[in-house]
Amino acid sequence: MTEQAVQAPSFTPPTRFAVPGRIAVSNRAAALWQTATLTEIRRETPHAATFRFAVPAWAGHLPGQHLMLRLTAEDGYAAQRHYSIASAPDDAGHIELTLDHVEGGEVSSWFHTVAEPGDEVEVRGPLSGFFAWPGDRPALLIGAGSGVVPLMSMVRHHRARGLSVPLRLLVSARSPEELIYAGEFGAETTSVFTRRAPQGVPVGRMAATHVAPLLTEQPPGGWEAYVCGSNAFAEHASRLLVAAGQPVERIRIERFG
Repeated sequence: MTEQAVQAPSFTPPTRFAVPGRIAVSNRAAALWQTATLTEIRRETPHAATFRFAVPAWAGHLPGQHLMLRLTAEDGYAAQRHYSIASAPDDAGHIELTLDHVEGGEVSSWFHTVAEPGDEVEVRGPLSGFFAWPGDRPALLIGAGSGVVPLMSMVRHHRARGLSVPLRLLVSARSPEELIYAGEFGAETTSVFTRRAPQGVPVGRMAATHVAPLLTEQPPGGWEAYVCGSNAFAEHASRLLVAAGQPVERIRIERFG
């Protein structure tokens, strides 16, 4: 994934943003590779699963951050990938990653077809504060597909700490079967389905009718918006936000693809 500000001719993207940390994270610890032992695999959708790891020396993370994972084969070949962290920071000594099974992807294919509890990989992190949400301001979260993963860390953190600060999640998926974390969503979440929806729910792309109401009744101080998804979705969602009145300097984007 790459982190970028909104980009369009009429936009003025932010150049930096200081993240006030309520959760202490050691930069020194984040630079070290650690052994992570796979302890559990949970199926989320036909193409996505959550992998839970025990990492005793994990230094903690901010919701929205990611890590670097290294997988080394018996012949010494190593592959590294960036993955968003799905778990809340309060889950001490453990981290969870939710991975799509990417066709032809050497790391995701290993996780989905070979990995089993007891296997070990290496992780380093947490990385980046750009997309982090420490829980100190109202958060408007918009994601599509596996872009919901770092946003779910924020939702879980909000629940675990019992935070009173407003949080809303707008998430898009092709169908109910492909909606990652469907069983965990509550009143804070609105789901949009682009190909097939439950009876009575309209099918279609995320639109102004989904975003504008959230900007009409804003909490005091307004929203900090977090957008995560493919390049096309990130551009589309950010334009909907700006059109609805969200200040561009208060939109953060993490995109992939």
